[in-house]
Amino acid sequence: MKKRTITVASLQTSYGQDLGENIEKTEALVREAAERGADVVLPSELFQGIYFCTKQDPKWFETAFPAEDHPCVKKLAKLAKKLEVVIPISFFEKDGPRYYNSVAIADADGEILGVYRKSHIPDGPGYQEKYYFRPGDTGFKTWKTKRGHIGVGICWDQWYPETARAMALQGAEVLFYPTAIGSEPYDNALDTHLQWQRAMQGHAVSNAIPIVAANRIGLEDNEGVKQQFYGHSFIADHRGELVESFGRDDEGVLVHKFDLALIESYRADWGFFRDRRTELYAKSII
Repeated sequence: MKKRTITVASLQTSYGQDLGENIEKTEALVREAAERGADVVLPSELFQGIYFCTKQDPKWFETAFPAEDHPCVKKLAKLAKKLEVVIPISFFEKDGPRYYNSVAIADADGEILGVYRKSHIPDGPGYQEKYYFRPGDTGFKTWKTKRGHIGVGICWDQWYPETARAMALQGAEVLFYPTAIGSEPYDNALDTHLQWQRAMQGHAVSNAIPIVAANRIGLEDNEGVKQQFYGHSFIADHRGELVESFGRDDEGVLVHKFDLALIESYRADWGFFRDRRTELYAKSII
């Protein structure tokens, strides 16, 4: 069996109001990940600033740009080329009069392979995303990068097994989820980080595929609306085991190496994809 490996990294840190400072902080962590051998490095969701969806305010639409003009995409694509790593870059996208929560995939040569737009958009206390973002129109996508075949979902997508399965069916070898999640304003005592992790660990098990999740940390104040982000970024293997993980307040980089040939053999042996009954599923879905 020919050995094929991929080394993945997840970034966890806090972010403030200043775009330039947030990009610099992210770049420093990407460099650290690359120094530790990472092939694909995942920053968290909307690292360009604070998570502004805690309230509705039209001023935040001014922070959206087309992919080719967005400061985060431009800076990190250059860094990807310099360090020869792949970076899924989360950003607030403007497309004419339309706005999306998106990820641009910077390949290891700096080329932007394309954009994925978040499919599932939440709307509730502290997470009022439907005010800002249209549901994505790209469909689920995967990317044959220079470092491996990857799939990327965005935050709320992580709760849906259909997202993970669709990307696995397209041949993804590792799934990545940039996230911004934490406290619930109606119940400060509620901590959902275990449910959040377990949902994605389930995707890892049922698709026999590694999962990489990146979340932010810290208390953010959006003009009086406060949100505490709970971190717990992690990397899970193809059996759902947490092989690397952070806690609530840790800041830094998680790195892990996977043997893709071994995982491919494991996936074939379990037969999850062999035994699918697609002719029955449509009859059960409304």
